[in-house]
Amino acid sequence: MSSLSIIGNLMDIYLDDINSSGETDTPEFLIKASARLLKEKDGRNWIPLLVKETGEDKYEVIANSFIYAVAKEAGLDRVWCIIADDSDDTAETTKVLAKEKTPKINLCTASRDEIVAALQYLIEQPGSALKTVKLAVAANRIDEAPRQSWQKFDPIIKLKCGITKGAKLEALKQVFYLTPQPMPEETMKADIAQPKPEKTRDKASFKTMTVAELKEIAKEKGIAGVSKMKKDELIAALS
Repeated sequence: MSSLSIIGNLMDIYLDDINSSGETDTPEFLIKASARLLKEKDGRNWIPLLVKETGEDKYEVIANSFIYAVAKEAGLDRVWCIIADDSDDTAETTKVLAKEKTPKINLCTASRDEIVAALQYLIEQPGSALKTVKLAVAANRIDEAPRQSWQKFDPIIKLKCGITKGAKLEALKQVFYLTPQPMPEETMKADIAQPKPEKTRDKASFKTMTVAELKEIAKEKGIAGVSKMKKDELIAALS
């Protein structure tokens, strides 16, 4: 665990005292070419590593893994580092800011602009499963859907917005997650089914209705032979 006294400090640390648990996905050419440039110049990594303390004079890279790989390739003795705490939140934030991890937003609460930006990002990815999806249509239908209580992405399939089950739906999980929001108390009460009181109607009110409306009421009351009845007969049966 990092000592509070060094968190946030910029330190010049021996490369041998630093471990990296993850490999960078940067092409080897960029690492080697950058390492050559670093050696030809002043040999200092002016963009520091982000590390956490794992023991006495021992550190682990949590972000800027590319710089670590370049420094190692260049054979640097020491590298500049910023010391971070060892929390998961810090690790996630630093990886996102270093573009080593794609950030995600909660689709249950995302704004329309956030949905548009996320879908556009996915559509523009090389070989994207969503490349045939119409951005405006998909964004509008997802935005207008009652998504606050979604626990799965499956309801999107029913929106008929071009996103179908399979690769297209799975692609959304690259930029979205779902954390349902608690329903307001008023909404919950409204959602509880309440028995509807039967409307009382007299003969005068029946006379103002159409035959179709009278037949509908008669069917609800279970009156037989409704289809052949005329208006007067329907009124008589209902009165």
